[in-house]
Amino acid sequence: MGAWNLLLSGLVILLGLLGVLLPGMPGSWLVWAGVLWWALKDPQSLSWAVLVGATVVLLLSQAVRWTLPPRRLGRDDAGRRVTAYAGAGAFVGFVVVPVLGAIPGFMGGIYLAERLRLGRHGEAMTALRTAMRSGGSSVLTELFACLLVTGAWLGAVLAG
Repeated sequence: MGAWNLLLSGLVILLGLLGVLLPGMPGSWLVWAGVLWWALKDPQSLSWAVLVGATVVLLLSQAVRWTLPPRRLGRDDAGRRVTAYAGAGAFVGFVVVPVLGAIPGFMGGIYLAERLRLGRHGEAMTALRTAMRSGGSSVLTELFACLLVTGAWLGAVLAG
């Protein structure tokens, strides 16, 4: 596979990860499309296995999301800031403690944003619980699945 095709599929996957955090963007579909593009341009058994695994993981995450409360996060500046902190925390957590670190990282990002905004621990914990109940768990589920797929894709690219 050429470097340009690899770079393009990586950019589509990155755009998909950002799209999970932005309302109205099909984040998981973009991540899947990036993996599909890579698998079509580099037809090997490993790339097809990653594509099949990505499809299963993303479909399972969609099924889990349907059982969770709908996404009702605010679209104001505070909501965008909290989402940015949560996404950054999930990414850092995913890198520091591979795979499972995304969950405490996501929640830690929300807590940090609310602690900076509100200033007190108790109020930040209350805001964290409210955010997770009002759609944060749904966003976390989709983001975690997309991070898993991205990690598998990156591992396969480095192995190949």
